[in-house]
Amino acid sequence: MSRSAPRVHGDQAVIDRMESLCDRLEQDARIALRTDGGEWIRGIVSPQPTVQSFFDPEGNEGLNGVVKVETDGGGERYLWLDEVAFVEHLPNPSPPEPPDGHRPPDPNAPAKAL
Repeated sequence: MSRSAPRVHGDQAVIDRMESLCDRLEQDARIALRTDGGEWIRGIVSPQPTVQSFFDPEGNEGLNGVVKVETDGGGERYLWLDEVAFVEHLPNPSPPEPPDGHRPPDPNAPAKAL
């Protein structure tokens, strides 16, 4: 991954906001996000982003991060964290898988009456 970013940040409030986004953009989360330009992107986060050190075009060092979204349309989008304006978590469309009989019993399941 390149260490270059279009913008880098040193302001603690901006860094805190990006770190908060990282916490909300968990790996495999199904999300809809809006960029600060008004574009909506829906898909699955992969992997969870982190705030990292980058250099801007002028050579200034600061922080930013990249989130990769596997879009519902089948493509991939990479977005800078400082461009993310809003995140909404969406329900996972896949229903839970029924037990297949090959997993050990759940120790927290209620005991069967004898």
